[in-house]
Amino acid sequence: MDLFAPEPSYNLLPFDGIVNDLGIVLVDDDSLYQQLLAELPWQSDKVTLFGKTHITTRQIVWMGDSETDGSLAYSYSGHSRAITPWHQSVFHVKQLVEQKLSEIGVEVCFNSCLLNYYPTGADGMGYHADDEPELGHQPVIASLSLGATRKFVLKHKKAQHKVELHLKSGQLIVMRGSTQQYWKHTVTKTKLVQQGRISLTFRTLYP
Repeated sequence: MDLFAPEPSYNLLPFDGIVNDLGIVLVDDDSLYQQLLAELPWQSDKVTLFGKTHITTRQIVWMGDSETDGSLAYSYSGHSRAITPWHQSVFHVKQLVEQKLSEIGVEVCFNSCLLNYYPTGADGMGYHADDEPELGHQPVIASLSLGATRKFVLKHKKAQHKVELHLKSGQLIVMRGSTQQYWKHTVTKTKLVQQGRISLTFRTLYP
């Protein structure tokens, strides 16, 4: 299948947005996975839906520029997350991701990263769009996967269109343009995967 992988500049969406698959960009991915799992201050996420708060087995770290005195707190699903200063390895990955995006003509300097840890395939993320106001108009969101391969699905909010990707360890995708306005995305649950996965989603937050 890798013989027919799309070019990084190819748009995977049929309309209303841009998603690029930049392929495997990280070689020593298992070492980074183990380091982040051991060293980051992981905590269960909180999600409030229809007035009821759920504590997830999926764990998160909200990380980014620390000199903003807390102004990069990020709110979604009814809860605010305080920011943690950059871990050195995550900051180096941020620079790598920015370089890879520059190679396809996307110039961006991310100031934050939401890391999600999925312990097994039983942990996922429901359909949602990263369309919070503090992300600005037409945000650029780059996602790097580490660990187990998981299915990532984009679904148009109105049209009957879906795009499915099986994200491997070290693989980088970027969602940009009007993607968050017209599409939702999910990490589907599966009983077939017992290994964990970490996703690093880099973004620019506007205080």
